[in-house]
Amino acid sequence: MARTYKNFSTATLYHTNQSPFCKPKVFSTKILNLEPIIKDRSLTLCSTVSRNTRDNSIGLKHYVPTRSEVNQTDDTLISTTGKFGRFGGVFVPEILVTCLNKLVAEFSLILHDSEFQAELAMALRDYVGRETPLYFAQRLSNYFKNDDGEGPQIYLKREDLNHGGAHKINNAMAQAMLAKRMGRQSILAATGAGQHGVATAAVCAKLSLDCTIFMGDVDIERQSSNVILMRQLGAQVKSVEGTFKDATSEAIRNWVNDLENSYYLAGTAVGPHPCPSMVREFQSVIGKETRKQAMEKWGGKPDVILACIGSGSNALGIFHEFVRDEDVRLIGVEAGGNGIESGKHSATLAKGEVGVYHGSMSYLLQDDEGQIIGPHSIGVGLEYPGVSPELSFLKDVGRAEFYTVTDEEALDAYSMLCRLEGIFPALEAAHALAYLRKLCPTLPNGTKVVVNCSGRGDKDAATVFKYQQDRAQLTNI
Repeated sequence: MARTYKNFSTATLYHTNQSPFCKPKVFSTKILNLEPIIKDRSLTLCSTVSRNTRDNSIGLKHYVPTRSEVNQTDDTLISTTGKFGRFGGVFVPEILVTCLNKLVAEFSLILHDSEFQAELAMALRDYVGRETPLYFAQRLSNYFKNDDGEGPQIYLKREDLNHGGAHKINNAMAQAMLAKRMGRQSILAATGAGQHGVATAAVCAKLSLDCTIFMGDVDIERQSSNVILMRQLGAQVKSVEGTFKDATSEAIRNWVNDLENSYYLAGTAVGPHPCPSMVREFQSVIGKETRKQAMEKWGGKPDVILACIGSGSNALGIFHEFVRDEDVRLIGVEAGGNGIESGKHSATLAKGEVGVYHGSMSYLLQDDEGQIIGPHSIGVGLEYPGVSPELSFLKDVGRAEFYTVTDEEALDAYSMLCRLEGIFPALEAAHALAYLRKLCPTLPNGTKVVVNCSGRGDKDAATVFKYQQDRAQLTNI
């Protein structure tokens, strides 16, 4: 039986009938109704307004849409204006508008360019290593069986087997090809866990493009192995004080300074239009393969699809293909950190409020004055205070479910998969695996569950080992 979702119609999914570009003096308060909140209209156009010394971005709080705005949608699954219900859009300095317009036009062209698509398909096959397996985790499935020997059948979508060790290269390959087509020689990117950085550095080496990766000094220390790989691949790695959110701000700032020659290669499904739609589109190969492989393996669709949630690239990559299939549960798992009530977490959808950050509207972690709250997670790639506008929309209409797991639960899941299946997942992906412990007892026997194993966890081995040592010492006290 098909599940029913509030305010959701597969025929009318995304709001697309408004211009995404907000310019001075023509900003539409009808679209976003921000007039009571923002007295200075210039703030609505700038994603890097200095508000404190630690974080140069501002969030806009407390916007609540009318029911008609949520339901005002169009019959396309690709947002042509970057609006997903009330979320998304373009909140940038006017200097970026022309550049983003060009990117929108080029993105639209390559979606229908058979030569580009053929070249991309070849690169994904021969260089990235697609398609990735849909692996039946027999021992993991047995582990979650009940006393009667019943339980779900768990499959892993093995994005960890991609070149570079993560799903990130699907998008990096496509965008680097797009940048070269546009005549851009210099690629700029920001990374947290380093997986997007490694992917971007690799494809830039392949395509003979200059590559600069911005990375928070905190993350450079935590993910040093990926920093070494980026440099070996020829990338220049620039340290930024802070974490991924600060690196992103710095990458965008450098892009603005050289729009004619540089290209900002977004790895997350956030930012101004068309960045979220581009990342989602280039990652959607994950879900397309999953549908095909599921049909081959058991002659149907998955019953449940599970993915971790940071900003949303891997989740949307596997979710998007199944959004119209209302009998397929889509479950996203956020980083609960030290616990939701501790304040040390990255659970944007669970605890965030609507605001604007890095050029688009979505749920954000922010305080009562609209200042961004620093996120926390043992999975470095999940540490971001915002989330995809598309996932924000799917939450609002109830099409996807979102839950949290703690650092400790994710660390335990990492060890569990290592010992049961001989697979070491990234700590980011381990968050999705950790939720199986709560999910499996609720599922009927034989339920087909697909977990997106979005990355490889050798980068996290030292972190996990230290955690195990510390816990052993506490146990012996």
